[in-house]
Amino acid sequence: MKTIQLILLSAIALFSACTNTENKTSTSEPKAKMTTPKKEQVTALLKSIETGDSAPVTFINPNKYIQHNLAVADGLAGFGAVLQQLPEGSAKVDIQRVFEDGDYVVTHTKYNFFGPKAGFDIFRFEDGKIVEHWDNLQDIVDETASGRTQFDGPTEIQDLDKTKANKQLIEGFVKDILMGGNPDKITEYISTTQYHQHNPHVKDGLKGLGEALSAMAEARTPMTYEKNHFILGEGNFVLSASEGIFMKKYVAFYDLFRIEGGKIVEHWDTIEEIPAKSNWKNQNGKF
Repeated sequence: MKTIQLILLSAIALFSACTNTENKTSTSEPKAKMTTPKKEQVTALLKSIETGDSAPVTFINPNKYIQHNLAVADGLAGFGAVLQQLPEGSAKVDIQRVFEDGDYVVTHTKYNFFGPKAGFDIFRFEDGKIVEHWDNLQDIVDETASGRTQFDGPTEIQDLDKTKANKQLIEGFVKDILMGGNPDKITEYISTTQYHQHNPHVKDGLKGLGEALSAMAEARTPMTYEKNHFILGEGNFVLSASEGIFMKKYVAFYDLFRIEGGKIVEHWDTIEEIPAKSNWKNQNGKF
């Protein structure tokens, strides 16, 4: 893995070169700027964790990079410091899904990042640059209750014209089902004929979900969603990011849903414990 000095110096050099070029031509006739699409910027940045390529770091605003991974310090320096800590050649980044919602890009990724991880990342853009990052990571489980992995399933974005309706569906699901507003409405949200489950501890279908929730209740370890922070989507994929209690720990819930015919037909998620504030490496909070 490249050292932090090489990564940051290369990024600064590239950033300066672009700035100098713009300054030199500022008195000339305006020229159309070639802008890399946001999805491609995020994909390149995440892959650079594996490849050590310093060029994608220039997609980050060097004067403003707000970090919500509480194990990473703020700014470019924090990002570079984490890369330096990775054992050489250990990092792997396999992006499974990527979608865009306004200024936000969401990825669902299979990582080897200090061990095998399933992860969701959210990046926020401002004036064409990445200025903020949230994520949620969970260890990969080899044997799952449904027999599905934490990643398999459709990846193609469809039904772009239904984005707004699908986001509204998930907003209602979070309020009525996950936050307990009206749990009897569950069949209004989840398909009764197909519900593919990728949570490693829950079986397929509404029956599998009910069994898992009943087992947690009987063990006096109910899963409680307390506050929702994001509903982001594109077409048939919608991500919800919330905080609450799981196994008596304060956690972040990231839930990705696939919608078909106005109903939820597939679910992936990660659950990550939120550390005590005394252990945070930045003061931006998980959300």
